[in-house]
Amino acid sequence: MLNLTPPQAYLALLVFTLPVCAWVCWSDLKTMKIPNTAVMAMAGIFLIIGFLVFPFEPWAWRWLNLVVVLAIGFLLNAIANVGAGDAKFAAAAAPFISVSHLQLVLPLFAAFLLGAFAAHRILRAIPAVRALTPDWVSWKRKDFPMGLALVGTFVTYMVLMAFPSLYSALLGSINM
Repeated sequence: MLNLTPPQAYLALLVFTLPVCAWVCWSDLKTMKIPNTAVMAMAGIFLIIGFLVFPFEPWAWRWLNLVVVLAIGFLLNAIANVGAGDAKFAAAAAPFISVSHLQLVLPLFAAFLLGAFAAHRILRAIPAVRALTPDWVSWKRKDFPMGLALVGTFVTYMVLMAFPSLYSALLGSINM
């Protein structure tokens, strides 16, 4: 186990997860699927890098986040047509997030869901954009590639945890 401060731990995790997050966005836009390999990569990063950068007990307890989010995701898949890939990715990302930060993460997710939906709908209405990516399934389907909002939320959370001064500045501007 490494002796890192929490911001250093989150920065290390961010470095390893960014390529997976880019892959998830691209895949969801192109195919409207989040590969199981990407989900397993996220869980694997938390398994190995998380074990190295977090104290054992908090690291171990965070695996419960995965179980809870997976159960909620599968319930939403059954009753609200949330994609199974979205549910699995959210579950794999859940251990990275402290339960004590839900008051930050839930509004972030709401903002990214609205923003990503609007951006996707605007961009798909532009013929030049569609011409650049004619094989993207997400342009043709009425459902939405929610991986964009999940990744946006995850990366923003990780950046805010890795750079506490940015987090403090954001909170200061919200409280004014």
